Amino acid sequence: MPEDRFTLRTRFNEDALLYHRARPTYPPAVFDAIFNRLPHAAWAPPRVLEIGCGTGQATRPLAERGCQVLAVDLGADMTEVTRSNLAAFANVEVVHADIEQWDPRKTNFDLVLSATAFHWLDPATRFPRVARLLRPGGVLALIQTIHIEGRSETFFSDAQRCYERWDPATPPGLRRPRLQDLPVNSEYGIEQATEFDEANVQRFAVDFRYTAQQYLDLLRTFSNHQALPAASLERLLACLRQRIDAEPDHSITKSVAFELSSALAR
Repeated sequence: MPEDRFTLRTRFNEDALLYHRARPTYPPAVFDAIFNRLPHAAWAPPRVLEIGCGTGQATRPLAERGCQVLAVDLGADMTEVTRSNLAAFANVEVVHADIEQWDPRKTNFDLVLSATAFHWLDPATRFPRVARLLRPGGVLALIQTIHIEGRSETFFSDAQRCYERWDPATPPGLRRPRLQDLPVNSEYGIEQATEFDEANVQRFAVDFRYTAQQYLDLLRTFSNHQALPAASLERLLACLRQRIDAEPDHSITKSVAFELSSALAR
């Protein structure tokens, strides 16, 4: 039986150091776009609640821009790594908690940010919950990572056969969409959230180059890979390693679109 979201969302904590080493950071343009939505960012440090901070991939850019950040994650090891990595920032507080069961002492945040984590919250309650945490006119910013068509397409076509053989949940014939073919609306449906106005969607395309070991390390941090039986996962990774090692420079390039959907709390 496939694991439910309550189980899958805890798997990231299984190897927090690997997660920190393997996961890419977000491009500065994403944070420029977020700050452009904050009307008073130029004269006061924004108060930010980050939901699902992981090991701090998005927390550090917020801290470096002077935000007062309350970063929350339900993984105890993840939050420990974040505290260690950001110990030099007095403007960051890291809390180990499940945001669906916990409320901060203070609300009226200027910004609530969730980077590649909002999909783990209950779709029936996530928008009303975060709206209560924002001041009127405060910004909800959601970052989602979408694998798109780009370079190394021959590899990814071949990789599909590895997945179809070793991961039974893989849709047959799966292909990555082109950036220009992505839907106008956001992955999270922020446009339909009645608690928010002025929804906006922006996408930022970035290429990441990986050696075989780097790419397999990245895959080991994905919950759907972690949920595979150990033998199936190792055979899948071996299949992918063999294919990457056959590349002329023994590396591949993964093209992603960082989708930023944002809106203003009513």
